[in-house]
Amino acid sequence: MSLTTKTLGRGRRVAAGSLIAVAALTLTACQDGTGAASRPSSAAASDTSQEAGSGAKPSGSTTGGAQQSAGGERPSANSASAGSKAKGNVPGTTKSHASAMTASDRCTAANMSLRLGASDIGAGNIRYPLVFTNKGKKACTLRGFPGVSLIQRDGSPVGKPATREGGPGGAVRLQPGQSGHAVLHTVNEGVSDIPCWSRSQLVFVYPPGSKESMTTGSRGLRVCGGRFDVTAVQAGSLG
Repeated sequence: MSLTTKTLGRGRRVAAGSLIAVAALTLTACQDGTGAASRPSSAAASDTSQEAGSGAKPSGSTTGGAQQSAGGERPSANSASAGSKAKGNVPGTTKSHASAMTASDRCTAANMSLRLGASDIGAGNIRYPLVFTNKGKKACTLRGFPGVSLIQRDGSPVGKPATREGGPGGAVRLQPGQSGHAVLHTVNEGVSDIPCWSRSQLVFVYPPGSKESMTTGSRGLRVCGGRFDVTAVQAGSLG
């Protein structure tokens, strides 16, 4: 074998060995690159799991929020309960009850009779006792001013309602059959330049504190001088 042939054979073997070495290095580099790429993927998967876990926490917080919201309703329920209890102590309720008690004790049109007493004339003044009599079976009370107007039998008014004269007076307790009275007052004709009203036929009356009316004959009562007053109820009948 010649020297040239041997050298050529050795060169081929070196070249082949170099190719094998390069191939091995390339394979190793590829494997290392794949492994490096897989690590971020694993990290991303781990991060995703953590995010999912974080997402679960707000869900839990939301549930807790709902529970807190439900818990937040408790004070409202307690407040409503407290409000219901408070209603029992509302001052208006107590006043209504007291008013009902007072109303049950008050003399009303249904349990009284009414009449106009004889006139009392003196010093240019004319006064008539307006007498209330308890015709019921139990005692009742009158207090204050009656509402008084003069009318004709057809209901048409004569003049204006009576104005109040004097103080409010006290409570007048009427046992069955007992009477109390208010006084109607006007003046004689000619005392004033103000003309007299037409003669009335009926006295139309609301007893103190009552919404029901009563009527009685007026004895031809005529108001003159524009003066027509009524006092608060007093004890007795004055005739």
